[in-house]
Amino acid sequence: MVGGMARRTPPRELARDPETWPHAQLTDPGAVAVQHIARVLTAAMEGRRFSLRGLADASGVNRQAIADLLAGRSWPDVATVARLGDALGTLLWPQMAVFEGEMSHEASIPARTSAIGDRA
Repeated sequence: MVGGMARRTPPRELARDPETWPHAQLTDPGAVAVQHIARVLTAAMEGRRFSLRGLADASGVNRQAIADLLAGRSWPDVATVARLGDALGTLLWPQMAVFEGEMSHEASIPARTSAIGDRA
């Protein structure tokens, strides 16, 4: 579970081989989400020719916070991801298919069995 004491371990350190970040094999769904965000963010920055400083200026997110996210050294908060995505005009949020396709076979995410409105 991501949060509390678990957040002391950076996402990349939850990989079997942290040196392969952001393409490492992971079993933690939170780390998979951060890895997805890092990969999409990297591609968007390259595609739009944004430097760390340029993205920091455009998004209002600290340059070091962006660097740490890209390197898997931090757990970004929702506001940070939203600001970065807005500045790049890119959806950074992972979709369920990302989790199912990128997590190792040792872990799984329970399938959704009903819509939110169907729950009691």
